[in-house]
This record gives sequence, C-alpha cells and structure tokens, in this order.
Amino acid sequence: MNPFQINESKETVFSPVSTDRVPPRPPGPPEKSPPKICGTNYPLSVAFIVVNEFCERFSYYGMKAVLTLYFLYFLHWDEDTSTSVYHAFSSLCYFTPILGAAIADSWLGKFKVLAVIGLSLIALGTGGIKPCVAAFGGDQFEEKHAEERTRYFSVFYLSINAGSLISTFITPMLRGDIQCFGEDCYALAFGIPGLLMVIALVVFTMGSKMYRKPPPEGNIVAQVVKCIWFAISNRFKNRSGDIPKRQHWLDWAAEKYSKQLVTDVKALTRILFLYIPLPMFWALLDQQGSRWTLQATRMDRNLGFFVLQPDQMQVLNPLLVLVFIPLFDLVIYRLVSKCGINFSSIRKMAVGMILACLAFAVAAAVEIKIDEMAPPKAGPREIFLQVLNLADDEVKVTVLGDNNNYLLEESIKSFQKTPHYSKLHLNTKSQDFHFHLKYHNFSVYTEHSVEEKNWYSLILHGNEKNISSMLVKDEENKTTNGMPAVRFVNTLHKDVNISLGKDVALSVGAAYGVSPYRAVERGEYPAVHFRMEDKDLYLNLGRLDFGAAYLFVITNSTNQVPKTWKMEDMTASKMSIAWQLPQYALVTAGEVMFSVTGLEFSYAQAPSSMKSVLQAAWLLTVAFGNIIVLVVAQLSSLVQWAEFILFSCLLLVVCLLFSIMGYYYVPVKSEDIQGPEDKQIPHIQGNMINLETKNTKL
Repeated sequence: MNPFQINESKETVFSPVSTDRVPPRPPGPPEKSPPKICGTNYPLSVAFIVVNEFCERFSYYGMKAVLTLYFLYFLHWDEDTSTSVYHAFSSLCYFTPILGAAIADSWLGKFKVLAVIGLSLIALGTGGIKPCVAAFGGDQFEEKHAEERTRYFSVFYLSINAGSLISTFITPMLRGDIQCFGEDCYALAFGIPGLLMVIALVVFTMGSKMYRKPPPEGNIVAQVVKCIWFAISNRFKNRSGDIPKRQHWLDWAAEKYSKQLVTDVKALTRILFLYIPLPMFWALLDQQGSRWTLQATRMDRNLGFFVLQPDQMQVLNPLLVLVFIPLFDLVIYRLVSKCGINFSSIRKMAVGMILACLAFAVAAAVEIKIDEMAPPKAGPREIFLQVLNLADDEVKVTVLGDNNNYLLEESIKSFQKTPHYSKLHLNTKSQDFHFHLKYHNFSVYTEHSVEEKNWYSLILHGNEKNISSMLVKDEENKTTNGMPAVRFVNTLHKDVNISLGKDVALSVGAAYGVSPYRAVERGEYPAVHFRMEDKDLYLNLGRLDFGAAYLFVITNSTNQVPKTWKMEDMTASKMSIAWQLPQYALVTAGEVMFSVTGLEFSYAQAPSSMKSVLQAAWLLTVAFGNIIVLVVAQLSSLVQWAEFILFSCLLLVVCLLFSIMGYYYVPVKSEDIQGPEDKQIPHIQGNMINLETKNTKL
C-alpha cells in the first residue's frame, strides 16, 4: 500500500500574484508606549501597584502581628493552640492563591481579580491578590526593559516590607497602649488594617486606565492538568518495548496538545520539582509571629529609651529588609560578581536557607538562657508550694503525705516568705496533704487537697490564741503579655477596693480575702488609690517590673493607717529583648536572599501563559511551610529550645537536598519561554512573487 495514497479529493491552486497589482502589507501601527515615571523606563502604572501593595500588606501584617497574643490573652488559648491556629490561618492565606491564579489566567484576568475578588473580600481576596499582583506588575514592562523589571521586584518587595514595618510597629501600640472596655484594644488593632484595605482598593482602581492588561489565555490550570494526565495515560497505553521511546515523558502528550503547551508544561514541571524542598524555609521564617513573639513575652522589654510590646519586636524584620535589599543589590552582590563568582539564583536561595538555620540556632540559645532564669514548671504528679506566715510569731510547718512521710519541714518567721516554691511529689494525680502547724505552745493539724501540675500558696494567719491556714491555688502563668502581675491579701476586717489605673480595679474581701492576679503596666506606683468604706487611702507599691508577679499583703500599721508588705511570687525578667536582634538579623538576611530572589526567579522562569500559576505555586510553598509548623506544634512534646534546634537541623538537611537539585537545574532563557505571539515573523518585501494557497487538503 502506498503510504502517500490520496483518499479524498482535494484542490490545490497556486496563483501568482504580481507585486505590481498587490502592494506589500503595511506594518501594523506601533504599540503606544505607556507613560513613564519621570523620564525613566518604569511605567507609571507600577506606582499604583506598589502603593496598593503597601496598603494591602499593611492590612495583612498589621492584623497578623497581634493575632497570636489575641489568641493567647483574649481567647485564653494555650501557646500550642495559639501557634497552631496562627499558622493554620497563614497556611489558608497561601493556599488560596492557586485558585486566584486559575481565575486570573483563565477567566477574569489579573486586573479584575485584584479589583473585584482580591480587594473586596479580604478572607478570600488573599488568594486573588498574592498570585496576581507581582505578575501583574511585571506585565507592565516591555521585554526590552527586562533590567528595570528585575529591579521592580526589589521595589515591590520593599513596598511589602514598608507596609509591614509601619503596621507591625503601630498595631501593637494600638492594642497595648489603648484600653477598650478595660482590656487591650484588639478592636482598634484589627479595625485600622481593615481601613487600609479600603484605601488599597481606591488607589488600585485609580490607575485602571494606565494598566497593560494582558487578556486571559484560557483555563491554563485545566490545560496543564489534562496535558500531564494525557501524557501519563498515553505512555502507559504504549508501554510496549516495540514502540520507540521519546526524549521526555511529556512528549507523549504531543498527539493531542500543541508543541507550545507541551514545552510550557515541561518548563513548569521542572520548576515545580525544584520547589519541593522550599516549604521548610517558610516553616522557620513564619515563626517570627508565633514562637518568637511568645519568646519575647518572657523577656525584659525595657530598652531604656523605649519600651517595646512583645509583638512589636516583629518590626525588626521589615526594617532590616528595607536596609538589606539595597545593601545586597548595590554592594554585596556586586562585590561577589567582581570576584568572579557566579552567584546564581539557586545559590542565593541556598545561602538564605543556611542563614535561617543559624537564626534558629541563636533562638535556641536565647531560649535556653530564658529557661535558666524562669521558674520551673510543675510536671505530672508534681506541685509547687510556698508558705506565707502572716501570723504574729514564728510557725513551724510540717507537710505529711498519705503514709505520714515527711515532704516538707521548715520554720518560718512572721511575715517571712519562703525563699522559693518547694517541689512536692504526689502518689496520684490528686492527693490530700496533712499539715502540722506548731505555733507557740500548741499544735494544729489540718488537711488540704492538691492536684498535679499546679502551684499553691499556704497562707498562715492568727494571733497568740489561735493559728489558721488557707491554701490558695496560684496561676502558673501569672503574668499576661509579659506585663507585671499583682494580687492582694487583705488582713483588715473591712472590704477594700483598689484602683491600679484607669481601667484596672480590684475588690478584695475582708479577713484574709485573696484577689486574683491582674496584669498592670510596668512602672512606679507610689500612690495607689484604694477605698475602705467611706475612706479614701493610698498605698505605695513601689516599682513593678516586666515578667514579675507580686503579692501585696494589706495590714494595719501602728498609727492605724494601712500599709503593704510586698513579695515577689515570680522574679522580674532579666533577659533583655535586645538578645533577639541577632536571630532577627540572620533570618531577615536569609529572607532577602531567598524570597526576593525567588520572586524574580519564578517570574523569569515561568512560561508566558503560566506566570500567575507559577507565582501561586511559589506561594503554595509558604502554605505547606505553615502546615509543617502546625503539625510540629500539635504533635511535638519537645521543650521550646529543642524544637528550635529540630527546625534548624531539618532546614540544613533540606538545604543540602535543594543544592543538589539546583546543581542539575538548567535555567531557561527568556527567548526560550516566549509564546508564539512574542516571536516576530519577518515581512517579505521586494519584487518576490507571493504564493497564495487555496483549498489545500492533505
């Protein structure tokens, strides 16, 4: 059989066309150049995009800055739950970009997604904004201005961190320095970022007429998935050894899909494979807002000239980014280049990972030092007990267990606090302790029940004729947000009402009533107002410092004027928050080398039809990084410093893996990823005869 046998009729007509009768096709009108910024090659439209990104990032990071402490102190969740929910929210914000990218590239286009979805509904809008805004800014540049486009990504990242810098400095102040209903003003801390999101919408729409708006190119996500699936299924169907192998497994999709699409999908899968190790970096970086903020609550935040809120320490990250980006771009990278070192994008990202490893090693060292200064925690079948002798003479206290075994025995003078909490072991989770109190010439036996993992104060009071005791359960976390905490014991026979500030008031019952702990602002309290019946009196509480928990016993003095006896239940924080500076500097340097490079790398390596998809895939690595933290927080039983070491070691292993993968990665050149519409077909002019093909069928 002749393979070239013709099975149907066809008509092929070649008609000569004289150049005298048909003039050559005139070239199309040149594309109008967009307005530029002050005579530069930067389109004016990117200014609106950058300002929009600043406002949107102010909103996002401002709200996120106070989120962990909101969970911990307003909703009263524990540290692990607060950390888990924080990272679950962050993960969700970075998962939705894949949906936003699909809608942008296939349906609405980047501009409409940003304006309609991204900025109208913040919860879902994060997914519309993140994959589109960076790529949309890149779309504003012509191909001949590739160098300016590269620098745009640095400016774009600067706008992100400028918004983050201001918001992470201001919103903690709105939360901590302003009182709403007697508590930290979370309503204002969340409300101001919401207002900035409205401003972002207004600014972005103002530049609508200036934007270059590439039309959506079809449901590219669906095309990619179908192309990959067809290639796999086709290869499986043709697995016979008689069928010739093909150069790439995606070449098995050539029967159904265009060569351009197959080429684009090849480039996409090569980059996605390189993204596999990246989530581990984000797992470390995003803990600045959770674990590192919780670490700051246990440190001394007085810098002498300024007192920081614990969540305000996050301001170091965007501040250092603003410093490091020009430093790296204009100084470090140029010096490395002059030394003849090929500092590729892959190498920059690998060095960024190593710097993040070092940052968490430093954080672990700081955590170990904090633990050395902090009071111990009560473990299973353990309690901590302190004895306060408010009687008028010395009392000998003996604590007996179930089998009358001696657990504690000591003599305590009048108004002498035991130097520290004593650790006592239980036989069961809850147990009755027998207390033998020897006072003057008589003894008193009493019994109190205790439960494991708790702290207790045994308060003794009486006179020459009698001795009594009361067991008070203390709060393990006495301080809130690292602020000083106070409680009062009222030995008077009348109720007292104490005012510790504008919105902090306590009522303490008569005859040895005990108040709960209340957090107050750090500072001097020389004249605290309190009212007893119809009398207005004042107490001198002295200086209250960060992280300390104080007990004040209100007693009568010789002149019938009440006075206070002050004790520290928990000593003040001695570890300065300035010790967090090295870890922030290291992780921020790593972020600049990793994240800024990754943004530009993702855009440069993306096929022209899939830039938003690849941007979303980059952001998807952030989502998986937050999931890693969530899982570790829920499942790990490690102490905090050991958890920091675990993350550091994991990233070091991942960095080695990424370096090996990057060694074999060949970057795609810009001319290799241009779509067919980007390639100019030369126009033939002259006296050549053009051939018109009509009704041709093969």
